[in-house]
Amino acid sequence: MQNNCIYLDNNATTKVDSEVIEVMLPYLTDYYGNPSSMHTFGGQVGKAVRTAREQLAAILGADESEIVYTSCGTEGDNAAIRAALLAQPEKRHIVTTQVEHPAVLNVCKQLETQGYSVTYLSVNHQGQLDLDELEASLTGNTALVTIMYANNETGTVFPIEQIGLRVKEYGAIFHVDAVQAVGKIPLNMKTSTVDMLTLSGHKLHGPKGIGALYIRRGVRFRPFMIGGHQERGRRAGTENVPAIIALGKAAQLELLHLEEAIAREKKLRDRLEQTLLAKIPDCVVNGDVTQRLPNTTNIGFKYIEGEAILLLLNKYGICASSGSACTSGSLEPSHVLRAMGLPYTTLHGSIRFSLCRYTTVAEIDRVIEVMPAIVERLRALSPFKNDDAGWLQGQEQALLGVRS
Repeated sequence: MQNNCIYLDNNATTKVDSEVIEVMLPYLTDYYGNPSSMHTFGGQVGKAVRTAREQLAAILGADESEIVYTSCGTEGDNAAIRAALLAQPEKRHIVTTQVEHPAVLNVCKQLETQGYSVTYLSVNHQGQLDLDELEASLTGNTALVTIMYANNETGTVFPIEQIGLRVKEYGAIFHVDAVQAVGKIPLNMKTSTVDMLTLSGHKLHGPKGIGALYIRRGVRFRPFMIGGHQERGRRAGTENVPAIIALGKAAQLELLHLEEAIAREKKLRDRLEQTLLAKIPDCVVNGDVTQRLPNTTNIGFKYIEGEAILLLLNKYGICASSGSACTSGSLEPSHVLRAMGLPYTTLHGSIRFSLCRYTTVAEIDRVIEVMPAIVERLRALSPFKNDDAGWLQGQEQALLGVRS
């Protein structure tokens, strides 16, 4: 299965690059010293960590002193949000969006129980924000604006720099979850309005269990992890050296291949998307088709369940993901697609295909080959077509009403 797998779920996680593994392994075996040790054996490890930090800073257009290592994107988001609030205890308002990752949304929901007020900005049918709504939400009491760079489900890219300019007028801290953006589109923190930015290694062909938080020089930061002096006192705990080395190399390779990968992935994505739309009736692309990641397409196949599509794709060794939360047995679709106000018939049949620089033309063509028959088969079995879908939507709303 692994050898024949067609992997199009790269927004969930990516294959670790073989060069990344190669540079990582010696720090699991030969160079096992603590980078904070005073002796030469540990010092050489510390030097390698500094080099990796420089490599990671380069892909962000940042200075190495602005990088703080974390264990993952979730830790980075938590650390940034809580640090921004601790630095401004007199302010009690947060602005975010309805389509954020749970690592942001669930923190904000918890903070509401602690006396903070949170504005959840809406999105339109394309998944884009209304900057006037953002402007209206900002006040002198706003401590933090936390908005993702690119949506993990649809690939929609937000106008981060325009948002940042408006945030600065109100003196709030601007945090961006860029887990899906780093390594996929060019970034330059030197010219950016972003104060803090989160990334995760396993989204850019590095290992799981390592991430980083960019903190602009001069931004007040109260540490989330308390203990030793590591990371200049901003994140305590002995460094995960092998993973740090791996992340540095992964960032270096992503930057090296970035321009070529953007063009190539976009071409393959468009080939997949346009051909499926031409071959299969009653399907539509979800999200902004102009402002989005080059590797991502989210397609809604009407009148059928995304979960069923995934099960049949899996039989062909094709890995994708659903825009629906139906894997838990719930009738509730993705919070992202729901926030976009998509029709019920599209919500439940939405599939995300996310590519990477390893994706081949042959793999894309194989998906194109099998998808029409899969959709036709499922639609033939589905009792919910056209007007019938309205009845099922009513059933869902009634069920959600009982739950609430």
